[in-house]
Amino acid sequence: MTGPVPELEERAIACANRLCAADRVLLASHIDADGLTSAAIAASALERAEIPFETVFEKQLDEAAIAGIAARAYDTVLFTDFGSGQLDVISEHERAGDFTPVIADHHQPADEETEFHLNPLLFGINGASELSGAGASYVLARALADVADATPATDGELATDGGTGTGTGATSRRPRTDNRDLAALAVVGAVGDMQASGGELHGANEAIVDDGVEAGVLETGTDLALYGKQTRPLPKLLEYATDVYIPGISNDESGALRFLDGLDLELKDDGEWRRWAELTADEKQCLASALVQRAVSRGVPASKIDGLVGTSYVLSAEPVGSELRDASEFSTLLNATARYDRADVGLGVCLGNRGDTLERARTLLRNHRRNLSEGIDLVTREGVTHEEHVQWFHAGDRIRETIVGIVAGMAVGNDGISREKPIVAFADKNDDDVKVSARGTHSLVRKGLDLSAVLGEASRAVGGDGGGHDVAAGATVPTGAEEAFLECVDELVGEQLGSER
Repeated sequence: MTGPVPELEERAIACANRLCAADRVLLASHIDADGLTSAAIAASALERAEIPFETVFEKQLDEAAIAGIAARAYDTVLFTDFGSGQLDVISEHERAGDFTPVIADHHQPADEETEFHLNPLLFGINGASELSGAGASYVLARALADVADATPATDGELATDGGTGTGTGATSRRPRTDNRDLAALAVVGAVGDMQASGGELHGANEAIVDDGVEAGVLETGTDLALYGKQTRPLPKLLEYATDVYIPGISNDESGALRFLDGLDLELKDDGEWRRWAELTADEKQCLASALVQRAVSRGVPASKIDGLVGTSYVLSAEPVGSELRDASEFSTLLNATARYDRADVGLGVCLGNRGDTLERARTLLRNHRRNLSEGIDLVTREGVTHEEHVQWFHAGDRIRETIVGIVAGMAVGNDGISREKPIVAFADKNDDDVKVSARGTHSLVRKGLDLSAVLGEASRAVGGDGGGHDVAAGATVPTGAEEAFLECVDELVGEQLGSER
């Protein structure tokens, strides 16, 4: 069976065969939304293929983390949503015989090679915009389903698809599953990894979306491109929607209320404001048209107004009004778990656990939103420092290092924080190291920006390490090296964007 991304098919099958040959596998994954969905996809596929495994999560896959993984004495380690950028260190352990790596990742690879390396960048596919870590894991899961399905069960195992076992030595095929139902998680991962540029997913991601629709786990359509359509009451939906800033509504509680009260619609139920997801198609059309008209009347540029509408990705099996029904809200919920040291909760939600697990995730989400709000307020209040080509701030211990990058991205566009320069954020990691997160825009990327290359080179120049994607990247540098690091970053970004500034 041909997989969703033909260019990766041969490598995916090779990786799947290696996993099926393993007695047991250690699954190691990153902690953001893309990493959690990657882990969930891989865990589901391994379980269905009847391959014993254990799962571990790492905030950063540095030398110490890789050494810890090697110490677990697994012959096969599956890395998801990281591993490519650390292939130089991983390869040292591979050559030493510590383990055989299987990597499903989409980050820029280090200058090293290994046999079982599934990464879109190796096949001419953009890993920052066309296939996420969860997407790479999904491609692997599809291949694993085919390889495992072709592997006979032995010792009298009974098949459930019509085959029979007749005793010792008899063979039968395992129950067939193509793992297409996992496409929904891959879409959540891609959306969480900011790959829905221009309001929709592109490239190889589109094939995964098609799989999800065909499997009945995903619905798509043109809809209002605002965060919170499932869970936020209408006034809050409009007030907090600032990607397209509409004067008199955005960041204006009373203005949003006046706008809604002026519409000839029943937008309350028993005195409570309804949510966007609860509106009829006609009500949505009326509200959206009024919103566009308000934007036009307030002078919002047409290019910005276009951003009010995009493609929605809805998880069909989840109830209306649940944050799990919308891919964007689902990804935010996941970011609120592992970034606060509760990867087990996020993974559990991805694997279908509800009840107490989902309530714990929602509690973490409320805390996450509060921390983000406080972080954005801090950055906006204190401002950023502008160098010639970048802008930056140092949060110290006032913003958690696992969310400082999210804060930086969300603060862009606020007073004094330019959309025309990449933003670099620092936060204390421990007594010896500082976490760095950088965010750009797709517009800057089109002009030549590559933050992965910038942070990688600049961090190594000061004794640290880093990498990521062209539009978003991270690094760790020694405490006290921030000034030298910034000088290097500013120079490198200037070289990349020099002709544009």
